[in-house]
Amino acid sequence: MRRSGAKTFIAQYRIGGRGNPTRKVTIGQVGKLTVEEARDAAKEVLSKAALGNDVAAERARKKAELTVNALCDEYLSEGCGHKKPLTLEADTGNITNHIVPLLGRKKIGEVTRTDVERFLRDVAKGKTAGEFETDKGTRRVKGGAGAARRAYRVLSGIFTFAVNRGYIVSNPCRGVKAGADGKGERYLSADELQRLGDTLRIAETEGLPTVLNDGVNDKHRPKDLTDRRIEVSPHAIAAIRLLLLTGCRRNEILCLKWEHVDFERGVLNLPDSKTGAKKVYLSAPALQVLSDLCENWRTKDFEYVIEGAKQDTPRDLKRAWTTIRRHAGLGNLRLHDLRHSFASMAVSSGMSLPMIGKLLGHASAATTQRYAHLADDPVKRAAESTAGTIAAAMGGNAGTVVAIRRAGE
Repeated sequence: MRRSGAKTFIAQYRIGGRGNPTRKVTIGQVGKLTVEEARDAAKEVLSKAALGNDVAAERARKKAELTVNALCDEYLSEGCGHKKPLTLEADTGNITNHIVPLLGRKKIGEVTRTDVERFLRDVAKGKTAGEFETDKGTRRVKGGAGAARRAYRVLSGIFTFAVNRGYIVSNPCRGVKAGADGKGERYLSADELQRLGDTLRIAETEGLPTVLNDGVNDKHRPKDLTDRRIEVSPHAIAAIRLLLLTGCRRNEILCLKWEHVDFERGVLNLPDSKTGAKKVYLSAPALQVLSDLCENWRTKDFEYVIEGAKQDTPRDLKRAWTTIRRHAGLGNLRLHDLRHSFASMAVSSGMSLPMIGKLLGHASAATTQRYAHLADDPVKRAAESTAGTIAAAMGGNAGTVVAIRRAGE
């Protein structure tokens, strides 16, 4: 019986003596088979086992004849029930764009570690990159090291699924070094935070000045840029402010609905997030942003707090964030880095990691540990302050810095 409530009849047996491992064979689902039918099928399996015929091994051999393409189809239909829609969408993209084109025709029992390493190299070199016409429009596929690592992680999960189902004995991805993502975490400095705040104020009052992209043909450039301003949606500006003031993930704000906002208690009651349902406690500045939106910019027909171009869709922040980021001079700062900045401010103010984990909605304490190194600065300041106080009380000079001599000096 699974956590989902699905029930399955199985037969369990052992080939040979007690020292050999037991085997399990799925007979069928409860409801599709009666108890009597399941018992008859189980008796047949156990009879073969008594004669030395391993039904589970025979089934595994047949499943090993599956192609990677067929395994991917089974994985998407039966192995992703626990995944969020966006994660499932990303997995499907990696399967369609990289895994099936490079490995789809191979039998899963024939895929080796060398094949996986070649797969990584091919995706990194852009072998699967290109533009492809589909029923939904043009699909643009990019290669590169980052794309290779993401596709590899999906591939490893698919083969783990195959191992758990008994189709293959081991995961060919095991031991392959895909490398770290290397993007690191970016935190807003005090100066950057000031520039971002100034940019948001200019954007919502007078609009941002037009900036021409390099490489644009002169004849296509506007003659006079003096009065040209880029208008940024007040909903996009509010979304960026809320990301900074709450530490929420991007889609937790973009998919936020008015029914989730409790002004009286000052909380967001999110029915779903990366870690499940959770409450987000709102500060006074965050409540003010929501109150201004509700009073000045809320459209009755829209259920989303951050209104999009269409009534039933949330807003896309890509263009607005690119414009604001460029004007503020924030380089390649990502929207997700606003969440990291929220966490870094919390650490600098002396909050404990468990408390920060609750603020951010982390399901595991290990996730919050990424911010542990940021606690060094406040701890260092506390140590200096305490030692200075003690030294002053003892009549010493708290501000003297002693140089440590090197060996041989």
